[in-house]
Amino acid sequence: MQGEDTGWRAADPACTVPIDDLPDGLIVTDRFGVVLAVNRAAARLTGVSRERAVGGDLNEVFPFRDHDGREWWKCLDPDGGLRTRTRVPERPLHLPGGQELHVSARLVREPERGGDVTRVTITLRDGGARARLERSRADLVSTVAHELRSPLTSVKGFTATLLAKWSRFTEEQKLVMLETVNNDADRVTRLITELLDVSRIESGRLEIHRAVVDIPARARKIIAGRVAAGEPESRFRLSVADELPEMWLDGDKIDQILGNLVENAVRHGRGTVTIDIESVGWGVAVSVRDQGEGVAPELAPRVFRQFWRGNSRRRGGTGLGLFIVKGLVEAHGGTITVQRAPEGGAEFRFTMPAGTPDFA
Repeated sequence: MQGEDTGWRAADPACTVPIDDLPDGLIVTDRFGVVLAVNRAAARLTGVSRERAVGGDLNEVFPFRDHDGREWWKCLDPDGGLRTRTRVPERPLHLPGGQELHVSARLVREPERGGDVTRVTITLRDGGARARLERSRADLVSTVAHELRSPLTSVKGFTATLLAKWSRFTEEQKLVMLETVNNDADRVTRLITELLDVSRIESGRLEIHRAVVDIPARARKIIAGRVAAGEPESRFRLSVADELPEMWLDGDKIDQILGNLVENAVRHGRGTVTIDIESVGWGVAVSVRDQGEGVAPELAPRVFRQFWRGNSRRRGGTGLGLFIVKGLVEAHGGTITVQRAPEGGAEFRFTMPAGTPDFA
């Protein structure tokens, strides 16, 4: 069997071209562990070239070990176990270089049901990428737990106090407590909304419901809301160019984009917050800038990642706002960038295509 031509030789162009198109690493061996083929992704993940691997013994060329140091190929034992066994579950393994890969295998039998093993196909995935994803999810859970603890503690404390001692408080005291409970409930609702948005963005399930949207009117509403919340009206400036094109966008999501960018400018910036709206060749460009310290060029690539909070001395929020903004802009087919504003500070600029209605 060792010298038998299985049709998986790396020299066979009909074989190597298809397996090189696979996004995951693929190694094919015969029943004895002699490597028959290696695709480009596997060579990249392991650092072992195809020329060195093909024809070699798997346990020498790719000496996979589990966390206890055991040899994976010996544990695999293709000829052992039930003759109906065909699938080997994925598990994390290490190579001598230290890199972690998630490895699974399939035992190819002829005949398919109960026959002898003729080939073993092994798939490889980057363990580092999965570890980063798991850390990101752990960070998200930790952030959510931290952000929920404060408002829920407040809600529980005030409601329990009111229920136990209602008659002892004046009407004014009751009103203050109920307003606090209401504000904290809004905070929890905003956090849950952010989490749902993150989930939809990451899974590609974000839906856009287009209608005619007046972006300047939406910006005026955002500014009016900030002023009603106590910000001085003089802190905001809106500049709108003439003859903007008709824009078919999701109005609620435009409010969310503008609201998050203005919130970011107020929280992390200083001075006047300026919103410029102008026409570009294929749509509209909106710039939101402040007069604070700005974003250092080396930090610009991190701004739209999850949990970025800007100036560590002025931490606040979940750090998900700009990540969500980027996802909402791109869902419309637009782009967003950050750069230094002309008067200092940060300038976030997003462009939106004019788009078409959903029924077009």
